[in-house]
Amino acid sequence: MVKFPEIPPLFFTVPGAACLYYALPPLMGRGLPWAVPLLAAAALLTALTAFFRVLGSLPAACIGADARRLSGKFALCLGFLGAGIFLGTGARIAASAGTRLGLEEGRIIGIAGKLSEDPRLAADGRGMGKIELEYARGKGGLRVSARGGVAVFFPDEALAGLRSFGRGSGIYVEGDMAGGRGGPLFRARAVHITTEAPALEQFRTDLRLNMAEKFSRHRWGGLSLALLLGMRDNLDTQLAQSYKDAGCAHVLALSGMHLAIVSAVLAFFLKKPLGLRAAALSGALFIVAYVFLVGVQPSLARSAIMYMLGALSLLGAFPRKAPFLLAAAFLLQLLIWPSSGDSLSFILSYLALAGILFTGEAVHSLFRGLLPEIVSQPLSASLGAFIATSPVTAAFFGIIQVSGIIAGLVIVPLTTLFMLASMAEPLLSLVPFLGRAADWALSLLYLVLENLVGTAARIPPLRVSAAPPVLALAVLLALAVYLLNSRLAARRNRIGPFS
Repeated sequence: MVKFPEIPPLFFTVPGAACLYYALPPLMGRGLPWAVPLLAAAALLTALTAFFRVLGSLPAACIGADARRLSGKFALCLGFLGAGIFLGTGARIAASAGTRLGLEEGRIIGIAGKLSEDPRLAADGRGMGKIELEYARGKGGLRVSARGGVAVFFPDEALAGLRSFGRGSGIYVEGDMAGGRGGPLFRARAVHITTEAPALEQFRTDLRLNMAEKFSRHRWGGLSLALLLGMRDNLDTQLAQSYKDAGCAHVLALSGMHLAIVSAVLAFFLKKPLGLRAAALSGALFIVAYVFLVGVQPSLARSAIMYMLGALSLLGAFPRKAPFLLAAAFLLQLLIWPSSGDSLSFILSYLALAGILFTGEAVHSLFRGLLPEIVSQPLSASLGAFIATSPVTAAFFGIIQVSGIIAGLVIVPLTTLFMLASMAEPLLSLVPFLGRAADWALSLLYLVLENLVGTAARIPPLRVSAAPPVLALAVLLALAVYLLNSRLAARRNRIGPFS
């Protein structure tokens, strides 16, 4: 019998929310009212829940005790599934509210609002940022209220000024609207700063600019800024492309790995003097400050929410189980930032961690005794994440980078070491000879990473024409791992202890 990992009932809210969140857009695009699938799902779940509730309440003469308990569990899980369906519907409707310009795109000659994210260089080298709209101006001086976010391409000469004013600044841009796959775009010809950012935002911007200025003096500084602050403006474009081609692009995207490194450093210094609980709560406050500094990104937000929930679980608020924390983080993130669910990094982040927690743990059990733990643990996690995310990468990119499973075993630890050294460098540089030693070590690490990533990037990926076969293969692989692990576990249990 296959033994699946214990799944908390809350976890069943996730598939309900995800199904409705991602299924509603195509249904609504075909003119089908969103209430139709919602009512159909509600009716089916109500009927099934009632059936299992009735089954669980039958007298012992009609049904066994185990069957009654199982029926009660089914009814509870179906209840959570139904809650997820309503949550996913609400999140999708909120995310679909979108941008309201108040005018036809062709009539708009200017928009005004606040910078909702830090201006940055786009992949094509142009300056880019996002404005949270306040109003739009049309031809003939017409001005109308507007709401929502619009991505803006800025003139090259305006990017430096926008960076210095930073997130939260009020701006007015003149130009033309342009449609985009991810939402409306605005190509600006002129930029005017209308209001300064709040004092806290100005402090944040100054801190980021000072760090960028310090690190950018070094060849390795662009990679340090990308790993510590998510700033890729100074990152070598060839190195960034090599990370992507090597199947290790997730290393550069601020996520759980980066937050784990930051929290591990905090725990190292705080655990002994403060104790476990106080250190966890202090770490939670620092994580809030760190996310504020680097900006809210979907994969980073997932990690931060899970850290906060983990810190609260130390106080006995709820069980400290990874599947529960993952499910709760998914639901909270959809509630707080509904539109983040459409982000590819959001999807890959949750799938990767789910793959690590479930399939990865089963693979690790299979490898026990066959491989050294130092290899078995990261390889199992890499395989679990790969199996869970491969259907999505096949659907979006048409490729599967199998080499990333092995390449990540070397690249991820070295990148982690590079990030730790980058965090220590500002302190070490206060002492001249230590600063020179840190610069030399970081330069060497950067050279090694550059060559390793470049070599891994030359391994060609598998190209796929359709995602469904990849999805079917991923499901079969996961089931095969569970089946094999269950049989091996049963075999180990049959072997009696040595007397």
